[in-house]
Amino acid sequence: MKTKFLITSLLLIFLTSCNSDSNDTPAEGVILPTLFLPLTNNNYWTYDVDNDINNAGPLTRDSLYVSNDTLINSTTYKKIKTLGIPTGFFSTSLRNNAVKIDGTKLLLSGNFNLNFGLTSPISIVLDNFIFFKENAPTGEILSSTSGTVNQTIQNIPLTIDYTLKSVANGSLPIYILPNGDDYTGVKKTKIILNLKITTTQTVSGITVPITLMNAQDVIVSTQYYSGNTGMIFANTVFNYQLNSIPNVTLPIPSSGNQTQEEYLKTFVAN
Repeated sequence: MKTKFLITSLLLIFLTSCNSDSNDTPAEGVILPTLFLPLTNNNYWTYDVDNDINNAGPLTRDSLYVSNDTLINSTTYKKIKTLGIPTGFFSTSLRNNAVKIDGTKLLLSGNFNLNFGLTSPISIVLDNFIFFKENAPTGEILSSTSGTVNQTIQNIPLTIDYTLKSVANGSLPIYILPNGDDYTGVKKTKIILNLKITTTQTVSGITVPITLMNAQDVIVSTQYYSGNTGMIFANTVFNYQLNSIPNVTLPIPSSGNQTQEEYLKTFVAN
């Protein structure tokens, strides 16, 4: 009788252990959704933004939040909005766009706008652009999109060739923000925008192509993400160098170099 009771007790313990394991471990082939940018409605993040770390200017504050569900081609995304017009690259990239969690990936659909000092911002349409992938190996290109934008400035026609890509940039066991807050298990992504600008001039009746700007990485943004939190820090370098055009003066600087930092101040991420 005692033996039967002991066997029954051991069986119950074994079954309880198995049930516990099955609840904690996903079934084979099941991909759990990433928690590196929680997208529950009303989640929000505020960032202190240093718009030029090379100069001791005042910080600005960006406020980013998950507004509502939105449908794109019958698929539900989360609409991301900001309080006011942001100055930080990350908040500007997500503002008024749609984001979706797809397994271990974060997808962005909408318009990526870059104010390059031309007649109007350069606008790049994004369709499920992967800007984060949780377990991607370092160096993996997550997404890449290329195209051409035409603008006219001071009667000069410009052809702007662009490539926007995202690249996995490894992980860190711990990262400490400038304000002293520390986060563990941090994963990084780089967002890179490469531009080439060409134009034409007519000399003695002959149309001559001119390269105003050689292909170069104008924006390189390294973004740090923490689980159950979101994007915690971004370092973004804006850099370009224009070629000179004889007898032509453009209303934008011939070169630019600026480094911006955004770091998380407060958040609610359910």
